[in-house]
Amino acid sequence: MLAASSDHALAVAGPRPGNELTTVPQSFQVPGPGGQQRTSSLESPIMLLTGHQSAVYTMKFNPAGTVIASGSHDRDIFLWYVHGDCKNFMVLRGHKNAVLDLQWTTDGTQIISASPDKTLRAWDVETGKQVKKMAEHSSFVNSCCPSRRGPPLVVSGSDDGTAKLWDLRMRGAVQTFPDKYQITAVGFSDAADKIFTGGLDSDVKVWDLRRNEVIMTLQGHGDMITGMQLSPDGSYLLTNGMDCTLRIWDMRPYAPQNRCVKIFAGHQHNFEKNLLKCSWSPDGSKVTAGSADRMVYIWDTTSRRILYKLPGHNGSVNETAFHPTEPIIGSCGSDKQIYLGEL
Repeated sequence: MLAASSDHALAVAGPRPGNELTTVPQSFQVPGPGGQQRTSSLESPIMLLTGHQSAVYTMKFNPAGTVIASGSHDRDIFLWYVHGDCKNFMVLRGHKNAVLDLQWTTDGTQIISASPDKTLRAWDVETGKQVKKMAEHSSFVNSCCPSRRGPPLVVSGSDDGTAKLWDLRMRGAVQTFPDKYQITAVGFSDAADKIFTGGLDSDVKVWDLRRNEVIMTLQGHGDMITGMQLSPDGSYLLTNGMDCTLRIWDMRPYAPQNRCVKIFAGHQHNFEKNLLKCSWSPDGSKVTAGSADRMVYIWDTTSRRILYKLPGHNGSVNETAFHPTEPIIGSCGSDKQIYLGEL
């Protein structure tokens, strides 16, 4: 069990720890301390979630926006409530090494996780039990992604130079996609008929699941790809590279030859070579990424301007994520901490 003191969040703005936290009324437009208008239902404008024993590599909101899952170098996956005092209410244990990536399934009932212990695992969120262990990779599993619709498919990417396609209803991988280089980021197309892989060779490859081959290679990044996410409407792919750029690629069928439509800069990658993730806001108007300079970056998709550069972390920010319905940004870092902040 966690020590009692470590499994609660600390509201950073507002009373000092030790004082009783006054709960902010649920209606959003209640002025906070100092008369500022509050924009979210967070208990305080900034919440700090502590309890992980080591660097936190990944964090995601569930589709309903009520729970956060976080994965850490300490091998544990923590589930936290988003509201109230952001209590850690469940720990998923089973991985034999760090948790590098995790994803919620579309219905929010399961979490898929990837680890250097060479496995992917599926967890039932209700019970906290591991429901499936996928162990066919021969090296670190860096990334995983469930399909958005259709059958319960998951794609994984590994240092063994393969991406694998899994059907959660079946034993073993359904398909294997061999590449020459380590695969560090994977994703699904909106219709789940293609997968995207990115890795050490800095190219994004688009694989057709039916033909089992690469039908397109997106070139432009100058260094390893560390994260990718499909836009909410399924038309664009966001990628993060160690060349310190984020890129948006037009994935629509009849897009022009040069599919890279936007490049964002400002965030940093460093010698730690962490697989820094990136993500879209729910309406696609903003993108965000973590950074080795300990800042959370948020850009305006249209103007490519940096809208926010948020401090707070004392180590590399490894993943940032927008809340699905409220103006809240979540971030996790190598400083073992997770922040929720209202924008």
